[in-house]
Amino acid sequence: MRSLRVTVKPNSRSVGVEELSEDQWVVRVREPATEGKANRAVVLAVARHLGVPPSSVTIHRGEKGKEKLLRII
Repeated sequence: MRSLRVTVKPNSRSVGVEELSEDQWVVRVREPATEGKANRAVVLAVARHLGVPPSSVTIHRGEKGKEKLLRII
């Protein structure tokens, strides 16, 4: 299991994952931070970037904030 600290930038014009260090990333998504839309987009973006299924990526801490701790199985 791997932990990953993520800073989320919702409502971004550009979409992507930027690796600041091995365990600190910035994820930009187009979805707004309402009703869990940005959270779902972050999970999908990280899973796609790592080449793992989305079910392998979970938000462990920070569901309501921009700073999140993700767990990758």
